[in-house]
Amino acid sequence: MKIEPHIAWRYLFSKKGHNAINIVSVVSAAAVAVVTAAMICVLSVMNGFGTLIEHMFSEFDAELLVVPAEGTTLRTDAPEIAGLYALDGIEAVSAQLEQTALVRYKDHQTPARILGVDSLFARTAHIDSIITDGYYSVWDGAFERAVLGRGLAAQIGINAHFTGALHLYAPNRTERINLLRPDKSLVHEHAFIVGTFAVNQLEYDDQLMLVSLPLAQRLFCYDDHTASALRIKVKDSKKISTVNYHLSTILGPEYRVLDRYEQQADFFRILRIEKLLTMLLMVFILVIAGFNLIGSLSMLMLDKREDIRILSHLGADEPAIRRIFRLEGWLISSLGAAAGLIIGTLVCLGQQHYGWLRLGNGSDYVISAYPVTVQPTDILIVALIVLSLGFVTAWIPTRKLRVES
Repeated sequence: MKIEPHIAWRYLFSKKGHNAINIVSVVSAAAVAVVTAAMICVLSVMNGFGTLIEHMFSEFDAELLVVPAEGTTLRTDAPEIAGLYALDGIEAVSAQLEQTALVRYKDHQTPARILGVDSLFARTAHIDSIITDGYYSVWDGAFERAVLGRGLAAQIGINAHFTGALHLYAPNRTERINLLRPDKSLVHEHAFIVGTFAVNQLEYDDQLMLVSLPLAQRLFCYDDHTASALRIKVKDSKKISTVNYHLSTILGPEYRVLDRYEQQADFFRILRIEKLLTMLLMVFILVIAGFNLIGSLSMLMLDKREDIRILSHLGADEPAIRRIFRLEGWLISSLGAAAGLIIGTLVCLGQQHYGWLRLGNGSDYVISAYPVTVQPTDILIVALIVLSLGFVTAWIPTRKLRVES
Protein backbone atom coordinates (compact mmCIF):
# COMPACT_ATOMS: atom_id res chain seq x y z
CA MET A 1 0.00 0.00 0.00
CA LYS A 2 1.36 3.40 -0.96
CA ILE A 3 2.27 5.62 1.95
CA GLU A 4 2.21 8.98 0.10
CA PRO A 5 -1.55 9.61 0.55
CA HIS A 6 -1.34 8.89 4.28
CA ILE A 7 1.53 11.32 4.78
CA ALA A 8 -0.17 14.00 2.66
CA TRP A 9 -3.39 13.59 4.64
CA ARG A 10 -1.50 13.87 7.95
CA TYR A 11 0.33 16.99 6.75
CA LEU A 12 -3.03 18.53 5.88
CA PHE A 13 -4.28 18.51 9.49
CA SER A 14 -1.08 18.30 11.55
CA LYS A 15 0.38 21.32 13.31
CA LYS A 16 2.99 23.15 11.21
CA GLY A 17 6.17 24.72 12.44
CA HIS A 18 4.84 28.17 11.64
CA ASN A 19 1.23 29.20 12.26
CA ALA A 20 1.31 31.31 9.08
CA ILE A 21 1.38 28.09 7.02
CA ASN A 22 -1.88 26.97 8.62
CA ILE A 23 -3.44 30.36 7.92
CA VAL A 24 -2.30 30.38 4.28
CA SER A 25 -3.61 26.82 3.79
CA VAL A 26 -7.01 27.75 5.20
CA VAL A 27 -7.09 30.89 3.05
CA SER A 28 -6.18 28.81 -0.02
CA ALA A 29 -9.00 26.34 0.60
CA ALA A 30 -11.43 29.18 1.38
CA ALA A 31 -10.50 31.03 -1.80
CA VAL A 32 -11.13 27.91 -3.89
CA ALA A 33 -14.45 27.36 -2.08
CA VAL A 34 -15.64 30.94 -2.62
CA VAL A 35 -14.78 30.96 -6.32
CA THR A 36 -16.31 27.50 -6.83
CA ALA A 37 -19.54 28.55 -5.09
CA ALA A 38 -19.59 31.75 -7.14
CA MET A 39 -19.22 29.77 -10.37
CA ILE A 40 -22.17 27.55 -9.43
CA CYS A 41 -24.32 30.55 -8.47
CA VAL A 42 -23.50 32.64 -11.55
CA LEU A 43 -24.06 29.76 -13.98
CA SER A 44 -27.31 28.81 -12.23
CA VAL A 45 -28.62 32.37 -12.44
CA MET A 46 -27.77 32.50 -16.14
CA ASN A 47 -29.57 29.18 -16.58
CA GLY A 48 -32.53 30.64 -14.72
CA PHE A 49 -32.79 33.68 -16.96
CA GLY A 50 -32.39 31.46 -20.03
CA THR A 51 -35.17 29.16 -18.83
CA LEU A 52 -37.38 32.14 -18.03
CA ILE A 53 -36.99 33.70 -21.48
CA GLU A 54 -37.35 30.29 -23.12
CA HIS A 55 -40.68 29.95 -21.31
CA MET A 56 -41.74 33.39 -22.54
CA PHE A 57 -40.95 32.44 -26.12
CA SER A 58 -42.74 29.11 -25.75
CA GLU A 59 -45.97 30.92 -24.91
CA PHE A 60 -46.01 32.29 -28.46
CA ASP A 61 -43.64 30.27 -30.66
CA ALA A 62 -44.87 27.07 -32.25
CA GLU A 63 -43.43 23.72 -31.18
CA LEU A 64 -42.31 23.24 -34.79
CA LEU A 65 -42.28 25.76 -37.62
CA VAL A 66 -42.11 24.82 -41.29
CA VAL A 67 -40.56 27.54 -43.46
CA PRO A 68 -39.32 27.54 -47.06
CA ALA A 69 -35.61 26.91 -47.52
CA GLU A 70 -35.52 29.70 -50.11
CA GLY A 71 -37.79 32.69 -50.49
CA THR A 72 -40.36 33.98 -48.04
CA THR A 73 -43.57 32.11 -48.90
CA LEU A 74 -44.82 28.58 -49.45
CA ARG A 75 -47.91 27.03 -51.03
CA THR A 76 -50.31 25.41 -48.59
CA ASP A 77 -51.89 23.41 -51.42
CA ALA A 78 -48.60 21.77 -52.44
CA PRO A 79 -48.82 17.94 -52.32
CA GLU A 80 -46.07 17.55 -49.73
CA ILE A 81 -47.70 20.20 -47.51
CA ALA A 82 -51.19 18.72 -47.82
CA GLY A 83 -49.85 15.41 -46.50
CA LEU A 84 -48.80 16.99 -43.21
CA TYR A 85 -52.38 17.36 -42.00
CA ALA A 86 -52.81 13.57 -41.87
CA LEU A 87 -49.37 12.77 -40.43
CA ASP A 88 -49.46 10.70 -37.26
CA GLY A 89 -48.29 12.56 -34.17
CA ILE A 90 -49.45 16.01 -35.32
CA GLU A 91 -52.36 17.57 -33.46
CA ALA A 92 -52.79 20.78 -35.46
CA VAL A 93 -51.28 22.63 -38.44
CA SER A 94 -51.80 26.37 -38.63
CA ALA A 95 -50.81 28.61 -41.54
CA GLN A 96 -49.45 32.11 -40.99
CA LEU A 97 -48.34 34.99 -43.20
CA GLU A 98 -45.97 37.60 -41.82
CA GLN A 99 -44.72 40.79 -43.47
CA THR A 100 -44.24 44.45 -42.62
CA ALA A 101 -46.86 47.13 -43.15
CA LEU A 102 -47.71 50.64 -41.95
CA VAL A 103 -50.28 50.86 -39.14
CA ARG A 104 -52.16 54.13 -38.60
CA TYR A 105 -54.65 55.26 -36.01
CA LYS A 106 -55.77 58.86 -36.46
CA ASP A 107 -52.58 60.96 -36.29
CA HIS A 108 -50.33 58.14 -35.05
CA GLN A 109 -48.59 55.77 -37.40
CA THR A 110 -45.73 53.29 -37.21
CA PRO A 111 -44.38 50.30 -39.16
CA ALA A 112 -45.31 46.92 -37.69
CA ARG A 113 -44.95 43.24 -38.39
CA ILE A 114 -48.35 42.01 -39.49
CA LEU A 115 -48.93 38.35 -38.64
CA GLY A 116 -51.93 36.85 -40.35
CA VAL A 117 -53.15 33.69 -38.59
CA ASP A 118 -55.89 31.19 -39.25
CA SER A 119 -58.49 29.71 -36.91
CA LEU A 120 -56.07 27.04 -35.58
CA PHE A 121 -53.49 29.54 -34.35
CA ALA A 122 -54.80 29.42 -30.77
CA ARG A 123 -54.13 25.65 -30.66
CA THR A 124 -50.45 26.16 -31.55
CA ALA A 125 -49.76 29.03 -29.12
CA HIS A 126 -50.76 29.80 -25.55
CA ILE A 127 -52.18 33.11 -26.68
CA ASP A 128 -54.82 33.38 -23.96
CA SER A 129 -52.15 33.22 -21.24
CA ILE A 130 -50.34 36.31 -22.58
CA ILE A 131 -53.36 38.54 -23.22
CA THR A 132 -52.98 41.62 -20.99
CA ASP A 133 -56.11 43.53 -21.99
CA GLY A 134 -59.27 42.59 -23.86
CA TYR A 135 -59.41 39.17 -25.51
CA TYR A 136 -58.06 37.24 -28.47
CA SER A 137 -59.98 37.33 -31.74
CA VAL A 138 -59.02 38.10 -35.34
CA TRP A 139 -62.44 37.56 -36.94
CA ASP A 140 -65.88 37.60 -35.35
CA GLY A 141 -67.86 36.64 -38.43
CA ALA A 142 -68.58 40.22 -39.44
CA PHE A 143 -65.58 42.45 -38.74
CA GLU A 144 -61.81 42.08 -38.96
CA ARG A 145 -60.24 42.14 -35.51
CA ALA A 146 -56.66 42.73 -34.38
CA VAL A 147 -54.60 41.88 -31.31
CA LEU A 148 -51.52 44.06 -30.82
CA GLY A 149 -48.38 43.75 -28.81
CA ARG A 150 -48.62 45.92 -25.71
CA GLY A 151 -45.70 48.12 -26.76
CA LEU A 152 -47.04 48.58 -30.29
CA ALA A 153 -50.43 49.61 -28.94
CA ALA A 154 -48.73 52.17 -26.70
CA GLN A 155 -46.82 53.62 -29.67
CA ILE A 156 -50.05 54.14 -31.58
CA GLY A 157 -51.83 55.43 -28.49
CA ILE A 158 -54.67 52.92 -28.23
CA ASN A 159 -55.87 50.08 -26.04
CA ALA A 160 -58.27 47.17 -26.32
CA HIS A 161 -61.31 49.35 -25.61
CA PHE A 162 -60.91 51.81 -28.50
CA THR A 163 -63.66 51.54 -31.09
CA GLY A 164 -61.98 53.30 -34.01
CA ALA A 165 -60.55 51.37 -36.93
CA LEU A 166 -56.85 50.69 -37.40
CA HIS A 167 -55.71 51.38 -40.96
CA LEU A 168 -53.09 49.13 -42.53
CA TYR A 169 -51.09 50.04 -45.65
CA ALA A 170 -48.71 47.93 -47.73
CA PRO A 171 -47.25 48.40 -51.23
CA ASN A 172 -49.09 46.62 -54.01
CA ARG A 173 -46.43 44.21 -55.16
CA THR A 174 -48.37 43.17 -58.26
CA GLU A 175 -48.44 46.64 -59.84
CA ARG A 176 -45.95 49.31 -60.78
CA ILE A 177 -45.66 52.36 -58.54
CA ASN A 178 -47.63 55.37 -59.73
CA LEU A 179 -45.13 58.22 -59.42
CA LEU A 180 -47.87 60.84 -59.79
CA ARG A 181 -50.10 59.27 -57.12
CA PRO A 182 -47.94 57.03 -54.91
CA ASP A 183 -50.84 56.59 -52.53
CA LYS A 184 -52.70 54.69 -55.26
CA SER A 185 -49.95 52.05 -55.18
CA LEU A 186 -50.79 51.10 -51.62
CA VAL A 187 -53.19 48.37 -50.54
CA HIS A 188 -55.45 49.54 -47.71
CA GLU A 189 -57.16 47.34 -45.12
CA HIS A 190 -58.61 48.04 -41.70
CA ALA A 191 -59.31 46.15 -38.47
CA PHE A 192 -60.60 46.89 -34.98
CA ILE A 193 -58.45 46.27 -31.92
CA VAL A 194 -59.91 43.89 -29.33
CA GLY A 195 -56.89 42.96 -27.24
CA THR A 196 -53.23 43.39 -26.40
CA PHE A 197 -50.65 40.75 -25.48
CA ALA A 198 -47.21 40.73 -23.85
CA VAL A 199 -44.45 38.17 -24.32
CA ASN A 200 -42.05 40.54 -22.51
CA GLN A 201 -39.75 40.50 -25.53
CA LEU A 202 -39.36 43.67 -27.60
CA GLU A 203 -39.45 41.89 -30.95
CA TYR A 204 -42.98 40.74 -30.13
CA ASP A 205 -44.46 43.36 -27.84
CA ASP A 206 -43.25 46.43 -29.76
CA GLN A 207 -43.58 45.19 -33.33
CA LEU A 208 -46.20 42.48 -33.75
CA MET A 209 -49.87 42.74 -34.71
CA LEU A 210 -52.12 39.69 -35.12
CA VAL A 211 -54.82 39.77 -37.80
CA SER A 212 -56.73 37.15 -39.73
CA LEU A 213 -54.90 35.23 -42.45
CA PRO A 214 -57.33 36.35 -45.22
CA LEU A 215 -56.77 40.02 -44.29
CA ALA A 216 -52.99 39.56 -44.45
CA GLN A 217 -53.29 37.79 -47.80
CA ARG A 218 -55.34 40.65 -49.22
CA LEU A 219 -53.04 43.27 -47.74
CA PHE A 220 -49.90 41.73 -49.20
CA CYS A 221 -51.56 40.64 -52.47
CA TYR A 222 -51.37 36.88 -52.07
CA ASP A 223 -53.96 34.23 -52.90
CA ASP A 224 -55.72 31.98 -50.42
CA HIS A 225 -53.06 29.23 -50.60
CA THR A 226 -50.00 31.34 -49.80
CA ALA A 227 -48.37 31.49 -46.36
CA SER A 228 -44.95 32.31 -44.97
CA ALA A 229 -44.84 29.40 -42.50
CA LEU A 230 -46.78 26.52 -41.00
CA ARG A 231 -47.09 26.17 -37.23
CA ILE A 232 -47.10 22.57 -35.97
CA LYS A 233 -48.65 21.38 -32.70
CA VAL A 234 -47.43 17.91 -31.67
CA LYS A 235 -49.70 15.51 -29.78
CA ASP A 236 -46.94 14.35 -27.42
CA SER A 237 -44.39 17.03 -26.51
CA LYS A 238 -41.84 14.30 -25.68
CA LYS A 239 -41.82 13.24 -29.34
CA ILE A 240 -41.10 16.63 -30.88
CA SER A 241 -37.66 15.56 -32.11
CA THR A 242 -39.14 12.42 -33.70
CA VAL A 243 -41.86 14.39 -35.48
CA ASN A 244 -39.24 16.95 -36.53
CA TYR A 245 -37.19 14.18 -38.16
CA HIS A 246 -40.23 12.75 -39.96
CA LEU A 247 -41.28 16.18 -41.23
CA SER A 248 -37.78 16.94 -42.51
CA THR A 249 -37.72 13.59 -44.31
CA ILE A 250 -41.14 14.04 -45.91
CA LEU A 251 -40.71 17.67 -46.95
CA GLY A 252 -37.18 17.34 -48.29
CA PRO A 253 -34.57 20.07 -48.82
CA GLU A 254 -37.07 22.64 -50.09
CA TYR A 255 -38.31 23.26 -46.55
CA ARG A 256 -36.79 23.74 -43.10
CA VAL A 257 -38.38 22.47 -39.90
CA LEU A 258 -37.43 24.63 -36.91
CA ASP A 259 -37.90 23.79 -33.27
CA ARG A 260 -38.22 26.50 -30.64
CA TYR A 261 -34.46 26.76 -30.16
CA GLU A 262 -33.89 27.18 -33.89
CA GLN A 263 -36.67 29.76 -34.14
CA GLN A 264 -34.75 31.87 -31.61
CA ALA A 265 -31.28 30.77 -32.71
CA ASP A 266 -29.69 34.21 -32.29
CA PHE A 267 -30.90 34.58 -28.72
CA PHE A 268 -29.71 31.14 -27.59
CA ARG A 269 -26.39 31.59 -29.39
CA ILE A 270 -25.80 34.85 -27.51
CA LEU A 271 -26.80 33.15 -24.25
CA ARG A 272 -24.27 30.36 -24.81
CA ILE A 273 -21.54 32.89 -25.61
CA GLU A 274 -22.33 34.90 -22.47
CA LYS A 275 -22.22 31.74 -20.40
CA LEU A 276 -18.87 30.74 -21.90
CA LEU A 277 -17.37 34.20 -21.31
CA THR A 278 -18.64 34.18 -17.73
CA MET A 279 -17.08 30.77 -17.18
CA LEU A 280 -13.74 31.98 -18.57
CA LEU A 281 -13.83 35.03 -16.29
CA MET A 282 -14.49 32.87 -13.24
CA VAL A 283 -11.69 30.49 -14.28
CA PHE A 284 -9.33 33.47 -14.46
CA ILE A 285 -10.33 34.45 -10.91
CA LEU A 286 -9.77 30.84 -9.85
CA VAL A 287 -6.28 30.92 -11.36
CA ILE A 288 -5.49 34.01 -9.29
CA ALA A 289 -6.79 32.22 -6.19
CA GLY A 290 -4.49 29.33 -7.08
CA PHE A 291 -1.46 31.47 -6.26
CA ASN A 292 -2.46 31.13 -2.60
CA LEU A 293 -2.13 27.39 -2.97
CA ILE A 294 1.30 27.73 -4.61
CA GLY A 295 2.48 29.91 -1.74
CA SER A 296 1.03 27.52 0.84
CA LEU A 297 2.82 24.50 -0.66
CA SER A 298 6.09 26.40 -1.01
CA MET A 299 5.99 27.38 2.65
CA LEU A 300 5.04 23.83 3.67
CA MET A 301 8.01 22.34 1.77
CA LEU A 302 10.34 24.74 3.54
CA ASP A 303 8.78 23.84 6.89
CA LYS A 304 9.11 20.10 6.26
CA ARG A 305 12.75 20.06 5.09
CA GLU A 306 13.77 17.88 8.04
CA ASP A 307 10.93 15.44 7.28
CA ILE A 308 12.04 15.32 3.65
CA ARG A 309 15.57 14.32 4.70
CA ILE A 310 14.21 11.63 7.03
CA LEU A 311 11.96 10.23 4.28
CA SER A 312 14.96 10.21 1.94
CA HIS A 313 17.04 8.26 4.42
CA LEU A 314 14.20 5.80 4.85
CA GLY A 315 14.31 5.06 1.11
CA ALA A 316 11.80 7.51 -0.42
CA ASP A 317 13.03 8.89 -3.73
CA GLU A 318 12.41 12.40 -5.07
CA PRO A 319 9.37 11.45 -7.23
CA ALA A 320 7.67 9.89 -4.18
CA ILE A 321 8.34 12.96 -2.03
CA ARG A 322 7.04 15.22 -4.81
CA ARG A 323 3.87 13.12 -4.93
CA ILE A 324 3.34 13.70 -1.21
CA PHE A 325 3.30 17.46 -1.56
CA ARG A 326 1.32 17.35 -4.81
CA LEU A 327 -1.31 15.27 -3.06
CA GLU A 328 -1.21 17.77 -0.19
CA GLY A 329 -1.95 20.64 -2.60
CA TRP A 330 -4.60 18.64 -4.40
CA LEU A 331 -6.28 17.78 -1.11
CA ILE A 332 -6.43 21.47 -0.18
CA SER A 333 -8.03 22.38 -3.52
CA SER A 334 -10.34 19.32 -3.36
CA LEU A 335 -11.63 20.26 0.09
CA GLY A 336 -12.18 23.82 -1.09
CA ALA A 337 -13.91 22.58 -4.23
CA ALA A 338 -16.17 20.22 -2.27
CA ALA A 339 -17.12 22.97 0.17
CA GLY A 340 -17.77 25.41 -2.69
CA LEU A 341 -19.90 22.93 -4.63
CA ILE A 342 -22.01 22.14 -1.57
CA ILE A 343 -22.41 25.78 -0.53
CA GLY A 344 -23.12 27.01 -4.08
CA THR A 345 -25.65 24.24 -4.76
CA LEU A 346 -27.46 24.76 -1.45
CA VAL A 347 -27.63 28.53 -1.96
CA CYS A 348 -29.01 28.10 -5.49
CA LEU A 349 -31.56 25.49 -4.41
CA GLY A 350 -32.63 27.78 -1.59
CA GLN A 351 -33.05 30.69 -3.98
CA GLN A 352 -34.89 28.45 -6.42
CA HIS A 353 -37.42 27.31 -3.81
CA TYR A 354 -37.65 30.28 -1.45
CA GLY A 355 -36.64 33.30 -3.57
CA TRP A 356 -34.36 34.95 -1.02
CA LEU A 357 -33.03 37.61 -3.41
CA ARG A 358 -36.00 39.68 -4.56
CA LEU A 359 -36.46 41.90 -7.60
CA GLY A 360 -38.28 44.94 -6.28
CA ASN A 361 -41.79 44.44 -4.96
CA GLY A 362 -42.79 42.05 -7.73
CA SER A 363 -45.05 44.45 -9.62
CA ASP A 364 -42.42 46.17 -11.75
CA TYR A 365 -40.75 42.98 -12.97
CA VAL A 366 -41.80 39.88 -14.85
CA ILE A 367 -40.73 37.83 -11.83
CA SER A 368 -40.39 38.70 -8.15
CA ALA A 369 -37.06 36.95 -7.43
CA TYR A 370 -33.87 36.12 -9.29
CA PRO A 371 -34.52 32.99 -11.38
CA VAL A 372 -32.18 30.10 -10.67
CA THR A 373 -31.89 26.72 -12.38
CA VAL A 374 -29.29 24.27 -11.09
CA GLN A 375 -28.05 21.92 -13.81
CA PRO A 376 -26.03 18.81 -12.89
CA THR A 377 -23.84 19.28 -15.96
CA ASP A 378 -22.72 22.69 -14.66
CA ILE A 379 -21.80 21.18 -11.31
CA LEU A 380 -19.78 18.47 -13.03
CA ILE A 381 -18.00 20.94 -15.33
CA VAL A 382 -17.15 23.27 -12.44
CA ALA A 383 -15.83 20.34 -10.38
CA LEU A 384 -13.61 19.15 -13.24
CA ILE A 385 -12.27 22.67 -13.86
CA VAL A 386 -11.50 23.33 -10.18
CA LEU A 387 -9.87 19.95 -9.61
CA SER A 388 -7.81 20.24 -12.81
CA LEU A 389 -6.54 23.70 -11.87
CA GLY A 390 -5.89 22.42 -8.35
CA PHE A 391 -3.69 19.66 -9.74
CA VAL A 392 -1.78 22.13 -11.93
CA THR A 393 -1.21 24.59 -9.09
CA ALA A 394 -0.04 21.73 -6.86
CA TRP A 395 2.39 20.55 -9.54
CA ILE A 396 4.04 23.94 -10.13
CA PRO A 397 5.81 24.44 -6.75
CA THR A 398 6.83 20.76 -6.46
CA ARG A 399 8.32 20.21 -9.90
CA LYS A 400 11.80 21.42 -8.78
CA LEU A 401 11.78 19.87 -5.31
CA ARG A 402 15.22 18.48 -4.46
CA VAL A 403 16.19 16.25 -1.54
CA GLU A 404 19.18 17.56 0.42
CA SER A 405 21.49 14.86 1.78
